[in-house]
Amino acid sequence: MRITREVLRQKWVLGKSHREVGLSLGLGVGTVSVVLARARGAGLDWSTAENLSEDEVEAALYGSAGTALVRELPDPSYIHTELKRPGVTRQLLHLEYLEVHPEGYRYTQFCEHYRRWRKAHRLSMRQIHRGGEKMFPDYAGMKPHHVDPGTGEEIEAELFVAVLGASNYTFAEATATQTSLDWIASHVRAFGYFGGVPGAVVPDQLKTGVTRPCFYEPGLQRTYQEMAGHYGTVILPARPRHPKDKAKVEVGVQIAERWILARLRNQTFFSLRELNARIGELLEELNARRMRLYGASRREQFERVDKPELKSLPVEPFEYAEWKRAKVNIDYHIEVAHHAYSVPYPLLHETVEARLTSGTVEIYHKGSRVAAHARGWARGGMTTVAEHMPKAHQKHLEWTPTRMISWAGSIGIETRTLVEAILSDRPHPEQGYRSCLGILRLSKGYGHERLEAACARAVKVRARSYRHVAAILKAGLERMPLEGQGEEKVHLGAHEHIRGSDYYTNS
Repeated sequence: MRITREVLRQKWVLGKSHREVGLSLGLGVGTVSVVLARARGAGLDWSTAENLSEDEVEAALYGSAGTALVRELPDPSYIHTELKRPGVTRQLLHLEYLEVHPEGYRYTQFCEHYRRWRKAHRLSMRQIHRGGEKMFPDYAGMKPHHVDPGTGEEIEAELFVAVLGASNYTFAEATATQTSLDWIASHVRAFGYFGGVPGAVVPDQLKTGVTRPCFYEPGLQRTYQEMAGHYGTVILPARPRHPKDKAKVEVGVQIAERWILARLRNQTFFSLRELNARIGELLEELNARRMRLYGASRREQFERVDKPELKSLPVEPFEYAEWKRAKVNIDYHIEVAHHAYSVPYPLLHETVEARLTSGTVEIYHKGSRVAAHARGWARGGMTTVAEHMPKAHQKHLEWTPTRMISWAGSIGIETRTLVEAILSDRPHPEQGYRSCLGILRLSKGYGHERLEAACARAVKVRARSYRHVAAILKAGLERMPLEGQGEEKVHLGAHEHIRGSDYYTNS
Protein backbone atom coordinates (compact mmCIF):
# COMPACT_ATOMS: atom_id res chain seq x y z
CA MET A 1 0.00 0.00 0.00
CA ARG A 2 1.27 3.51 -0.84
CA ILE A 3 1.04 5.17 2.60
CA THR A 4 4.70 5.86 3.43
CA ARG A 5 4.26 9.62 2.99
CA GLU A 6 1.23 9.57 5.33
CA VAL A 7 3.26 7.83 8.04
CA LEU A 8 5.80 10.63 7.89
CA ARG A 9 3.10 13.31 7.94
CA GLN A 10 1.38 11.92 11.01
CA LYS A 11 4.66 11.54 12.88
CA TRP A 12 6.41 14.77 11.93
CA VAL A 13 3.46 17.13 11.47
CA LEU A 14 0.80 15.77 13.83
CA GLY A 15 3.14 14.38 16.41
CA LYS A 16 1.25 11.09 16.77
CA SER A 17 2.72 8.15 18.64
CA HIS A 18 3.78 4.99 16.82
CA ARG A 19 0.69 3.17 18.14
CA GLU A 20 -1.69 5.93 17.06
CA VAL A 21 -0.18 6.00 13.56
CA GLY A 22 -0.43 2.22 13.35
CA LEU A 23 -4.11 2.18 14.43
CA SER A 24 -4.94 4.97 11.99
CA LEU A 25 -3.33 3.30 8.99
CA GLY A 26 -3.73 -0.34 9.95
CA LEU A 27 -0.02 -0.90 10.40
CA GLY A 28 2.02 -2.57 13.07
CA VAL A 29 4.13 -0.48 15.45
CA GLY A 30 7.23 -2.17 14.03
CA THR A 31 6.34 -1.09 10.49
CA VAL A 32 6.02 2.53 11.59
CA SER A 33 9.45 2.29 13.23
CA VAL A 34 11.02 0.88 10.06
CA VAL A 35 9.57 3.69 7.90
CA LEU A 36 10.95 6.37 10.25
CA ALA A 37 14.34 4.67 10.47
CA ARG A 38 14.60 4.50 6.66
CA ALA A 39 13.53 8.15 6.34
CA ARG A 40 16.21 9.25 8.75
CA GLY A 41 18.76 7.06 6.98
CA ALA A 42 17.83 8.69 3.66
CA GLY A 43 18.23 12.17 5.20
CA LEU A 44 14.58 13.07 4.74
CA ASP A 45 12.61 15.54 6.84
CA TRP A 46 9.04 16.73 6.36
CA SER A 47 10.01 19.93 4.55
CA THR A 48 11.66 17.74 1.92
CA ALA A 49 9.13 14.90 1.87
CA GLU A 50 6.19 17.32 1.64
CA ASN A 51 7.26 18.35 -1.86
CA LEU A 52 7.78 14.75 -3.06
CA SER A 53 5.21 12.37 -4.54
CA GLU A 54 4.48 9.01 -2.95
CA ASP A 55 6.57 7.28 -5.59
CA GLU A 56 9.50 9.60 -4.93
CA VAL A 57 9.26 9.08 -1.16
CA GLU A 58 9.23 5.29 -1.62
CA ALA A 59 12.14 5.51 -4.05
CA ALA A 60 14.12 7.51 -1.48
CA LEU A 61 13.37 4.96 1.28
CA TYR A 62 13.33 1.66 -0.62
CA GLY A 63 15.19 2.29 -3.87
CA SER A 64 14.30 3.54 -7.30
CA ALA A 65 10.72 4.23 -8.28
CA GLY A 66 10.99 1.60 -10.96
CA THR A 67 11.75 -1.02 -8.37
CA ALA A 68 8.74 0.03 -6.29
CA LEU A 69 6.39 -0.12 -9.24
CA VAL A 70 7.18 -3.72 -10.19
CA ARG A 71 5.78 -5.08 -6.94
CA GLU A 72 2.85 -7.33 -7.67
CA LEU A 73 -0.22 -6.75 -5.51
CA PRO A 74 -1.61 -9.91 -3.88
CA ASP A 75 -4.98 -11.11 -5.21
CA PRO A 76 -7.45 -10.52 -2.35
CA SER A 77 -10.17 -12.67 -3.96
CA TYR A 78 -7.77 -15.62 -4.13
CA ILE A 79 -6.69 -15.03 -0.51
CA HIS A 80 -10.32 -14.95 0.66
CA THR A 81 -11.15 -18.19 -1.14
CA GLU A 82 -8.04 -20.05 0.03
CA LEU A 83 -8.60 -19.05 3.67
CA LYS A 84 -11.77 -21.16 3.58
CA ARG A 85 -9.74 -24.32 3.11
CA PRO A 86 -8.78 -26.22 6.27
CA GLY A 87 -5.32 -25.41 7.62
CA VAL A 88 -4.71 -22.43 5.30
CA THR A 89 -3.51 -19.25 7.04
CA ARG A 90 -2.56 -15.76 5.82
CA GLN A 91 1.06 -16.41 6.79
CA LEU A 92 1.15 -19.48 4.55
CA LEU A 93 -0.42 -17.55 1.67
CA HIS A 94 2.12 -14.75 2.13
CA LEU A 95 5.02 -17.22 1.89
CA GLU A 96 3.53 -18.66 -1.30
CA TYR A 97 3.10 -15.11 -2.63
CA LEU A 98 6.78 -14.33 -1.97
CA GLU A 99 7.86 -17.53 -3.73
CA VAL A 100 6.27 -16.17 -6.91
CA HIS A 101 7.10 -12.50 -6.23
CA PRO A 102 10.31 -12.30 -4.16
CA GLU A 103 10.25 -8.50 -4.28
CA GLY A 104 6.60 -8.37 -3.23
CA TYR A 105 5.05 -6.78 -0.19
CA ARG A 106 6.05 -7.87 3.28
CA TYR A 107 3.58 -9.65 5.55
CA THR A 108 2.13 -6.52 7.18
CA GLN A 109 1.33 -4.83 3.87
CA PHE A 110 0.10 -8.14 2.45
CA CYS A 111 -2.46 -8.42 5.27
CA GLU A 112 -3.33 -4.72 5.06
CA HIS A 113 -4.14 -5.02 1.37
CA TYR A 114 -6.46 -7.96 2.09
CA ARG A 115 -8.04 -6.19 5.08
CA ARG A 116 -8.94 -3.13 3.01
CA TRP A 117 -10.41 -5.28 0.25
CA ARG A 118 -12.52 -7.23 2.75
CA LYS A 119 -13.77 -4.03 4.37
CA ALA A 120 -14.71 -2.59 0.97
CA HIS A 121 -16.84 -5.69 0.29
CA ARG A 122 -18.48 -5.54 3.71
CA LEU A 123 -17.13 -8.91 4.80
CA SER A 124 -16.26 -9.79 8.37
CA MET A 125 -13.79 -12.27 9.74
CA ARG A 126 -16.63 -14.28 11.28
CA GLN A 127 -17.97 -15.02 7.81
CA ILE A 128 -14.80 -16.72 6.57
CA HIS A 129 -16.14 -20.29 6.43
CA ARG A 130 -13.96 -23.35 6.02
CA GLY A 131 -14.68 -25.83 3.27
CA GLY A 132 -17.38 -28.34 4.26
CA GLU A 133 -17.83 -26.56 7.57
CA LYS A 134 -21.43 -25.31 7.61
CA MET A 135 -24.76 -25.48 5.83
CA PHE A 136 -27.36 -22.73 6.34
CA PRO A 137 -31.05 -23.73 5.77
CA ASP A 138 -34.13 -21.47 5.80
CA TYR A 139 -37.45 -20.77 4.08
CA ALA A 140 -37.96 -17.90 1.64
CA GLY A 141 -40.45 -15.16 2.41
CA MET A 142 -41.84 -15.29 -1.13
CA LYS A 143 -43.94 -18.35 -1.85
CA PRO A 144 -44.27 -20.30 -5.11
CA HIS A 145 -47.61 -21.84 -6.04
CA HIS A 146 -49.20 -24.43 -8.27
CA VAL A 147 -52.74 -24.81 -9.56
CA ASP A 148 -55.24 -27.54 -8.72
CA PRO A 149 -56.18 -28.92 -12.19
CA GLY A 150 -59.65 -29.87 -10.96
CA THR A 151 -60.74 -26.62 -9.30
CA GLY A 152 -58.30 -24.05 -10.70
CA GLU A 153 -57.44 -23.02 -7.14
CA GLU A 154 -53.94 -21.62 -6.52
CA ILE A 155 -52.15 -23.65 -3.82
CA GLU A 156 -49.30 -21.89 -2.05
CA ALA A 157 -46.10 -23.82 -1.32
CA GLU A 158 -42.93 -23.06 0.64
CA LEU A 159 -39.44 -22.55 -0.83
CA PHE A 160 -36.71 -24.30 1.18
CA VAL A 161 -33.19 -22.96 0.58
CA ALA A 162 -29.87 -24.37 1.86
CA VAL A 163 -26.48 -22.75 1.23
CA LEU A 164 -22.98 -24.07 1.92
CA GLY A 165 -20.92 -21.45 3.73
CA ALA A 166 -17.60 -21.64 1.88
CA SER A 167 -18.75 -21.86 -1.74
CA ASN A 168 -22.30 -20.42 -1.62
CA TYR A 169 -23.41 -23.57 -3.47
CA THR A 170 -27.20 -23.56 -3.21
CA PHE A 171 -30.02 -26.10 -2.98
CA ALA A 172 -33.68 -25.11 -3.31
CA GLU A 173 -37.01 -26.93 -3.55
CA ALA A 174 -40.71 -26.32 -3.02
CA THR A 175 -42.54 -28.16 -0.23
CA ALA A 176 -46.18 -28.28 0.76
CA THR A 177 -45.64 -27.01 4.32
CA GLN A 178 -43.06 -25.93 6.87
CA THR A 179 -43.91 -28.81 9.20
CA SER A 180 -41.23 -30.94 10.80
CA LEU A 181 -41.80 -33.71 8.24
CA ASP A 182 -41.13 -31.41 5.25
CA TRP A 183 -38.32 -29.52 7.03
CA ILE A 184 -36.33 -32.68 7.77
CA ALA A 185 -37.10 -34.28 4.40
CA SER A 186 -35.69 -31.16 2.69
CA HIS A 187 -32.47 -31.50 4.74
CA VAL A 188 -32.15 -35.11 3.60
CA ARG A 189 -32.58 -34.11 -0.05
CA ALA A 190 -30.14 -31.21 0.37
CA PHE A 191 -27.44 -33.58 1.68
CA GLY A 192 -28.13 -35.83 -1.30
CA TYR A 193 -27.84 -32.89 -3.72
CA PHE A 194 -24.51 -31.83 -2.21
CA GLY A 195 -23.30 -35.43 -2.22
CA GLY A 196 -22.05 -35.17 1.36
CA VAL A 197 -22.67 -33.84 4.85
CA PRO A 198 -21.30 -30.57 6.30
CA GLY A 199 -19.72 -30.43 9.74
CA ALA A 200 -22.60 -28.36 11.13
CA VAL A 201 -26.08 -27.12 10.20
CA VAL A 202 -26.95 -23.55 11.21
CA PRO A 203 -30.73 -22.95 11.07
CA ASP A 204 -32.71 -20.01 12.32
CA GLN A 205 -34.54 -20.65 15.60
CA LEU A 206 -37.81 -21.54 13.88
CA LYS A 207 -40.36 -23.72 15.69
CA THR A 208 -39.97 -26.58 13.22
CA GLY A 209 -36.44 -27.31 14.40
CA VAL A 210 -36.06 -25.52 17.74
CA THR A 211 -38.55 -26.28 20.51
CA ARG A 212 -37.13 -23.79 23.02
CA PRO A 213 -35.58 -20.61 21.57
CA CYS A 214 -32.71 -19.40 23.72
CA PHE A 215 -29.59 -17.28 23.22
CA TYR A 216 -27.37 -19.75 25.10
CA GLU A 217 -29.01 -23.21 25.08
CA PRO A 218 -31.78 -23.57 22.49
CA GLY A 219 -33.79 -26.80 22.73
CA LEU A 220 -33.79 -28.89 19.56
CA GLN A 221 -36.75 -30.79 18.20
CA ARG A 222 -36.22 -34.50 18.98
CA THR A 223 -36.43 -35.84 15.43
CA TYR A 224 -34.28 -33.00 14.06
CA GLN A 225 -31.54 -33.86 16.53
CA GLU A 226 -31.90 -37.55 15.68
CA MET A 227 -31.49 -36.71 11.98
CA ALA A 228 -28.26 -34.84 12.73
CA GLY A 229 -26.93 -37.87 14.64
CA HIS A 230 -27.78 -40.17 11.73
CA TYR A 231 -25.68 -38.01 9.37
CA GLY A 232 -22.84 -37.40 11.83
CA THR A 233 -23.33 -33.63 11.94
CA VAL A 234 -24.51 -31.15 14.58
CA ILE A 235 -27.22 -28.51 14.76
CA LEU A 236 -26.00 -25.03 15.79
CA PRO A 237 -29.04 -22.70 15.82
CA ALA A 238 -28.24 -19.08 15.00
CA ARG A 239 -28.52 -16.67 17.89
CA PRO A 240 -31.79 -14.70 18.06
CA ARG A 241 -31.50 -11.20 16.57
CA HIS A 242 -28.02 -11.94 15.14
CA PRO A 243 -28.55 -12.01 11.35
CA LYS A 244 -24.81 -12.23 10.69
CA ASP A 245 -24.89 -15.77 12.11
CA LYS A 246 -26.90 -16.81 9.05
CA ALA A 247 -25.94 -14.12 6.56
CA LYS A 248 -25.15 -16.76 3.94
CA VAL A 249 -28.69 -18.08 3.76
CA GLU A 250 -30.20 -14.59 4.05
CA VAL A 251 -28.36 -13.68 0.86
CA GLY A 252 -29.02 -17.14 -0.60
CA VAL A 253 -32.77 -16.75 -0.05
CA GLN A 254 -32.68 -13.32 -1.67
CA ILE A 255 -30.84 -14.67 -4.69
CA ALA A 256 -33.22 -17.64 -4.96
CA GLU A 257 -36.19 -15.27 -4.91
CA ARG A 258 -34.65 -13.13 -7.65
CA TRP A 259 -33.22 -15.82 -9.92
CA ILE A 260 -35.74 -18.61 -9.36
CA LEU A 261 -39.11 -17.40 -8.02
CA ALA A 262 -39.16 -14.18 -10.04
CA ARG A 263 -38.63 -16.18 -13.21
CA LEU A 264 -41.61 -18.40 -12.35
CA ARG A 265 -44.07 -15.53 -12.01
CA ASN A 266 -45.62 -15.97 -15.47
CA GLN A 267 -45.52 -19.78 -15.53
CA THR A 268 -48.26 -22.18 -14.45
CA PHE A 269 -47.71 -25.57 -12.82
CA PHE A 270 -50.35 -28.17 -12.04
CA SER A 271 -48.53 -30.10 -9.32
CA LEU A 272 -45.75 -29.73 -6.79
CA ARG A 273 -43.69 -32.18 -8.87
CA GLU A 274 -43.94 -29.98 -11.98
CA LEU A 275 -43.01 -26.93 -9.93
CA ASN A 276 -39.93 -28.63 -8.48
CA ALA A 277 -38.83 -29.87 -11.89
CA ARG A 278 -38.66 -26.27 -13.12
CA ILE A 279 -37.01 -25.06 -9.90
CA GLY A 280 -34.36 -27.74 -10.43
CA GLU A 281 -33.57 -26.39 -13.90
CA LEU A 282 -33.26 -22.81 -12.66
CA LEU A 283 -31.16 -23.98 -9.71
CA GLU A 284 -28.60 -25.50 -12.07
CA GLU A 285 -28.39 -22.20 -13.93
CA LEU A 286 -27.96 -20.31 -10.67
CA ASN A 287 -25.10 -22.51 -9.49
CA ALA A 288 -23.41 -22.21 -12.88
CA ARG A 289 -23.65 -18.39 -12.93
CA ARG A 290 -20.30 -16.64 -12.47
CA MET A 291 -19.99 -14.60 -9.26
CA ARG A 292 -18.23 -11.28 -9.81
CA LEU A 293 -16.79 -11.19 -6.30
CA TYR A 294 -15.00 -14.54 -6.64
CA GLY A 295 -14.49 -14.66 -10.37
CA ALA A 296 -15.96 -18.18 -10.44
CA SER A 297 -19.35 -19.91 -10.30
CA ARG A 298 -20.85 -21.47 -7.20
CA ARG A 299 -20.32 -24.91 -8.73
CA GLU A 300 -16.64 -24.23 -9.42
CA GLN A 301 -16.18 -22.96 -5.87
CA PHE A 302 -18.05 -26.01 -4.54
CA GLU A 303 -15.90 -28.48 -6.49
CA ARG A 304 -12.71 -26.82 -5.30
CA VAL A 305 -13.49 -25.82 -1.69
CA ASP A 306 -16.54 -27.56 -0.19
CA LYS A 307 -16.87 -30.92 -1.91
CA PRO A 308 -13.48 -32.36 -0.83
CA GLU A 309 -14.24 -31.57 2.83
CA LEU A 310 -17.83 -32.89 3.09
CA LYS A 311 -18.42 -36.05 5.11
CA SER A 312 -19.66 -39.13 3.29
CA LEU A 313 -23.38 -39.83 3.20
CA PRO A 314 -24.57 -42.80 5.29
CA VAL A 315 -25.61 -45.98 3.46
CA GLU A 316 -29.31 -45.40 4.20
CA PRO A 317 -31.03 -42.00 4.21
CA PHE A 318 -32.68 -40.88 7.42
CA GLU A 319 -36.26 -42.08 7.88
CA TYR A 320 -38.54 -39.54 9.49
CA ALA A 321 -39.92 -40.51 12.89
CA GLU A 322 -42.27 -38.93 15.40
CA TRP A 323 -41.90 -39.26 19.16
CA LYS A 324 -44.90 -39.70 21.47
CA ARG A 325 -45.11 -40.09 25.23
CA ALA A 326 -47.64 -42.60 26.59
CA LYS A 327 -48.56 -44.36 29.83
CA VAL A 328 -48.78 -48.16 29.96
CA ASN A 329 -52.39 -49.24 30.55
CA ILE A 330 -53.55 -52.02 32.85
CA ASP A 331 -53.57 -54.40 29.87
CA TYR A 332 -49.79 -53.71 29.35
CA HIS A 333 -50.48 -51.83 26.10
CA ILE A 334 -49.96 -48.20 25.09
CA GLU A 335 -52.13 -46.35 22.61
CA VAL A 336 -50.47 -44.13 20.00
CA ALA A 337 -51.94 -42.91 16.73
CA HIS A 338 -55.24 -44.71 17.54
CA HIS A 339 -53.60 -48.15 17.74
CA ALA A 340 -52.53 -50.20 20.78
CA TYR A 341 -49.08 -51.82 21.13
CA SER A 342 -47.89 -54.19 23.86
CA VAL A 343 -44.91 -53.66 26.16
CA PRO A 344 -43.45 -56.06 28.76
CA TYR A 345 -46.07 -56.35 31.54
CA PRO A 346 -43.67 -55.30 34.39
CA LEU A 347 -43.88 -51.76 32.90
CA LEU A 348 -47.52 -51.49 33.98
CA HIS A 349 -48.41 -47.80 34.72
CA GLU A 350 -44.94 -46.59 33.63
CA THR A 351 -44.47 -43.69 31.17
CA VAL A 352 -42.66 -44.66 27.96
CA GLU A 353 -41.70 -42.99 24.67
CA ALA A 354 -42.77 -44.33 21.29
CA ARG A 355 -40.84 -43.64 18.08
CA LEU A 356 -43.12 -43.95 15.06
CA THR A 357 -41.93 -44.29 11.47
CA SER A 358 -43.99 -45.21 8.43
CA GLY A 359 -43.29 -48.91 9.02
CA THR A 360 -42.29 -49.45 12.65
CA VAL A 361 -43.10 -48.46 16.23
CA GLU A 362 -40.25 -48.63 18.76
CA ILE A 363 -40.96 -48.16 22.46
CA TYR A 364 -38.33 -46.83 24.88
CA HIS A 365 -38.25 -46.73 28.67
CA LYS A 366 -35.61 -44.53 30.27
CA GLY A 367 -33.62 -44.47 27.04
CA SER A 368 -33.63 -48.26 26.48
CA ARG A 369 -35.70 -49.92 23.80
CA VAL A 370 -38.18 -52.34 25.37
CA ALA A 371 -40.38 -53.24 22.39
CA ALA A 372 -40.56 -53.00 18.61
CA HIS A 373 -43.59 -53.62 16.40
CA ALA A 374 -44.57 -53.36 12.77
CA ARG A 375 -46.78 -50.29 12.60
CA GLY A 376 -50.49 -51.07 12.69
CA TRP A 377 -52.78 -48.80 10.69
CA ALA A 378 -56.12 -50.29 11.80
CA ARG A 379 -57.86 -47.62 13.85
CA GLY A 380 -58.75 -49.11 17.25
CA GLY A 381 -56.63 -52.21 16.50
CA MET A 382 -54.20 -53.98 18.81
CA THR A 383 -50.73 -55.43 18.22
CA THR A 384 -49.53 -57.85 20.90
CA VAL A 385 -46.33 -59.84 21.37
CA ALA A 386 -46.88 -62.99 23.44
CA GLU A 387 -43.58 -62.55 25.33
CA HIS A 388 -44.90 -59.29 26.79
CA MET A 389 -47.77 -61.10 28.56
CA PRO A 390 -47.78 -62.70 32.02
CA LYS A 391 -47.35 -66.50 31.96
CA ALA A 392 -51.02 -67.13 32.70
CA HIS A 393 -52.09 -64.91 29.83
CA GLN A 394 -49.59 -66.58 27.50
CA LYS A 395 -51.11 -70.01 28.21
CA HIS A 396 -54.55 -68.63 27.55
CA LEU A 397 -53.31 -67.16 24.28
CA GLU A 398 -52.11 -70.58 23.15
CA TRP A 399 -55.73 -71.80 22.84
CA THR A 400 -57.65 -71.30 19.62
CA PRO A 401 -61.16 -72.43 18.60
CA THR A 402 -59.66 -74.93 16.18
CA ARG A 403 -57.51 -76.49 18.87
CA MET A 404 -60.45 -76.71 21.30
CA ILE A 405 -62.72 -78.37 18.73
CA SER A 406 -59.97 -80.80 17.74
CA TRP A 407 -59.48 -81.87 21.37
CA ALA A 408 -63.22 -82.27 21.83
CA GLY A 409 -63.40 -84.41 18.67
CA SER A 410 -60.82 -86.78 20.12
CA ILE A 411 -63.27 -87.50 22.98
CA GLY A 412 -66.38 -87.94 20.87
CA ILE A 413 -68.89 -86.46 18.45
CA GLU A 414 -71.24 -85.20 21.17
CA THR A 415 -68.41 -83.45 23.03
CA ARG A 416 -67.31 -81.77 19.83
CA THR A 417 -70.90 -80.69 19.10
CA LEU A 418 -71.25 -79.12 22.56
CA VAL A 419 -67.91 -77.26 22.30
CA GLU A 420 -68.83 -75.88 18.87
CA ALA A 421 -72.19 -74.76 20.24
CA ILE A 422 -70.58 -72.97 23.20
CA LEU A 423 -68.06 -71.15 21.00
CA SER A 424 -70.69 -70.12 18.46
CA ASP A 425 -73.11 -68.87 21.15
CA ARG A 426 -70.62 -66.29 22.52
CA PRO A 427 -70.14 -62.87 20.85
CA HIS A 428 -66.41 -63.63 20.82
CA PRO A 429 -65.05 -67.21 20.82
CA GLU A 430 -62.52 -66.29 23.53
CA GLN A 431 -65.42 -65.80 25.94
CA GLY A 432 -66.18 -69.54 25.74
CA TYR A 433 -62.59 -70.74 26.19
CA ARG A 434 -62.77 -71.23 29.95
CA SER A 435 -66.09 -73.05 29.79
CA CYS A 436 -64.80 -75.41 27.07
CA LEU A 437 -61.52 -76.05 28.89
CA GLY A 438 -63.44 -76.95 32.05
CA ILE A 439 -65.63 -79.40 30.16
CA LEU A 440 -62.72 -81.06 28.36
CA ARG A 441 -60.75 -81.46 31.58
CA LEU A 442 -63.69 -83.37 33.15
CA SER A 443 -62.52 -86.33 31.07
CA LYS A 444 -59.59 -86.77 33.47
CA GLY A 445 -61.92 -87.56 36.39
CA TYR A 446 -64.87 -89.21 34.65
CA GLY A 447 -63.38 -90.72 31.50
CA HIS A 448 -64.17 -90.13 27.86
CA GLU A 449 -67.24 -92.37 27.77
CA ARG A 450 -69.11 -90.70 30.64
CA LEU A 451 -68.15 -87.20 29.42
CA GLU A 452 -69.40 -88.03 25.94
CA ALA A 453 -72.76 -89.20 27.41
CA ALA A 454 -73.02 -86.10 29.60
CA CYS A 455 -72.34 -83.85 26.62
CA ALA A 456 -75.03 -85.66 24.64
CA ARG A 457 -77.59 -84.95 27.43
CA ALA A 458 -76.42 -81.31 27.65
CA VAL A 459 -76.88 -80.87 23.90
CA LYS A 460 -80.39 -82.34 24.11
CA VAL A 461 -81.48 -79.99 26.94
CA ARG A 462 -79.60 -77.02 25.35
CA ALA A 463 -77.26 -76.65 28.33
CA ARG A 464 -74.27 -74.53 27.27
CA SER A 465 -71.90 -74.32 30.20
CA TYR A 466 -69.33 -76.20 32.22
CA ARG A 467 -71.59 -75.98 35.29
CA HIS A 468 -74.37 -77.95 33.60
CA VAL A 469 -72.09 -80.74 32.37
CA ALA A 470 -70.36 -81.04 35.75
CA ALA A 471 -73.78 -81.32 37.51
CA ILE A 472 -74.90 -84.09 35.15
CA LEU A 473 -71.76 -86.11 35.83
CA LYS A 474 -71.91 -85.55 39.57
CA ALA A 475 -75.49 -86.78 39.75
CA GLY A 476 -74.88 -89.62 37.30
CA LEU A 477 -77.68 -88.35 35.06
CA GLU A 478 -75.73 -89.23 31.90
CA ARG A 479 -76.72 -92.90 32.53
CA MET A 480 -80.45 -92.20 32.57
CA PRO A 481 -82.54 -92.18 29.37
CA LEU A 482 -84.13 -88.97 28.10
CA GLU A 483 -87.89 -88.72 27.44
CA GLY A 484 -89.45 -86.48 24.83
CA GLN A 485 -87.66 -83.45 23.51
CA GLY A 486 -84.98 -83.06 26.02
CA GLU A 487 -87.24 -83.82 29.06
CA GLU A 488 -86.18 -86.45 31.51
CA LYS A 489 -88.23 -88.37 34.11
CA VAL A 490 -86.39 -89.43 37.21
CA HIS A 491 -87.93 -91.92 39.73
CA LEU A 492 -87.07 -90.67 43.19
CA GLY A 493 -88.87 -93.37 45.20
CA ALA A 494 -91.33 -93.02 48.20
CA HIS A 495 -90.67 -90.51 50.91
CA GLU A 496 -92.86 -88.95 53.64
CA HIS A 497 -92.03 -85.41 52.42
CA ILE A 498 -92.84 -86.12 48.75
CA ARG A 499 -96.41 -85.49 47.62
CA GLY A 500 -97.81 -88.04 45.20
CA SER A 501 -100.23 -87.44 42.31
CA ASP A 502 -103.14 -88.43 44.58
CA TYR A 503 -102.53 -85.31 46.73
CA TYR A 504 -103.68 -83.03 43.94
CA THR A 505 -106.69 -85.16 42.76
CA ASN A 506 -108.12 -85.71 46.24
CA SER A 507 -107.76 -82.17 47.55
